[in-house]
Amino acid sequence: MPDPQGLPTPTAPYLVEGPRTALRRFTEADAAEFTARARESRAHHRPWLFPPERTDTYAAYADTLARDPAREGFLVCERGESGEGGPGGAIAGFININNIVLGGFRSGTLGYGAFAHAAGRGLMGEALGLVMDLAFGPLGLHRLEANIQPGNAASIALVRRAGFRLEGFSPDFLHIDGAWRDHERWAITAPAAHAP
Repeated sequence: MPDPQGLPTPTAPYLVEGPRTALRRFTEADAAEFTARARESRAHHRPWLFPPERTDTYAAYADTLARDPAREGFLVCERGESGEGGPGGAIAGFININNIVLGGFRSGTLGYGAFAHAAGRGLMGEALGLVMDLAFGPLGLHRLEANIQPGNAASIALVRRAGFRLEGFSPDFLHIDGAWRDHERWAITAPAAHAP
């Protein structure tokens, strides 16, 4: 039975599972593990990404993801690992779909990050595939975009491996870390099997 956003209602802690990763919703119980991993990963994330590092900012972040119909938030968990926080495996990262627009556009914009302990292990690539299956399946989207700063080679490699295409360059696109940053625009559309 689907939840209000059209995703499967899990009988286990996960929405979907792959061989090494699984996706689940953000919960209040994840605050300690998520923020500890964000603090441990500060050098890995900067200057591209600033996930919540305190439980109060995590609570606001998770609440927005849960309540905003234009967003879907997914924790990427390692299968077979015991986590410090909520149900399921250790948190390896997160992938969110933001700015979801339905109707004739049916598009969303990705935001994501791997925590340092999980970087370079292929976990985010697998998890991105799971998110794409949800986006182009139950969520009914036709297009996903990823806006990436040109120097973020790891992020560009992730979407390129997933089949995203470079569509353009946007100067002064997003305000990050006190300045307007240039971004490359990468996108993928639903395969024919998911077309309306």
